Amino acid sequence: MTIERITRIVPGIFILLSLGLGVPASPLFHSTYWLWFTAFVGANLLQSGFTQFCLLEIFLRKLGVKETCPR
Repeated sequence: MTIERITRIVPGIFILLSLGLGVPASPLFHSTYWLWFTAFVGANLLQSGFTQFCLLEIFLRKLGVKETCPR
């Protein structure tokens, strides 16, 4: 897997999980405060789109994850 794919998958998992934990109608409901985490992930995605800065990408590069797939 490449950095680009991982940086799309991880926020998606975080959003779905935090919605499951934060929405009262969910069987996973824990607390509505989890919706703040959902908002944080969304805000981070928004700023990343404008600034091209993503902390997850930095960590993945240091771990040696491939930038792109070889063709």
